[in-house]
Amino acid sequence: MLVSASNIEKISFTFNELRKISFQEKKQASMSEEDVNSFLDKIIEVKKTLIEKTEKIELINENLEKITWYGDLEEESLMIVNEIISLCKDLHSSLIRYYIRLSFLKTKGIAKNEIKNFKSVIDDLKEIAEDLESVFFFLPTMPDFKETTHKLSLI
Repeated sequence: MLVSASNIEKISFTFNELRKISFQEKKQASMSEEDVNSFLDKIIEVKKTLIEKTEKIELINENLEKITWYGDLEEESLMIVNEIISLCKDLHSSLIRYYIRLSFLKTKGIAKNEIKNFKSVIDDLKEIAEDLESVFFFLPTMPDFKETTHKLSLI
């Protein structure tokens, strides 16, 4: 078997290309692991943020719900309740925009439970704000409501 110079060059070229690719893949594999770990850390961070936001909104919702049970509020308190309702609507709007930005995660199956729980408390916030508005501003103007409330207070 004759070894020619051109064969040695071709073999050397293949050897060098293989060596470079092999080295790059090994190097990228460790970098890819770092990328994956960084990505997973970000997912954990997003989940933690969602859990914290959900817990804060849950607490607010509980406090708002308690307000609906207060009766015979004076003018100043009604003005504060009116401002609370406005703040609830503003917060709801901001939280919905945040939720929409998270929708791509949900479609990928990332943080599904946390996103679902977050959406649930956002919906509750809206409902409670509507309840506050009804209880303190709409229902009291209805004669039937006044009569029923009076009868209930006698019990």
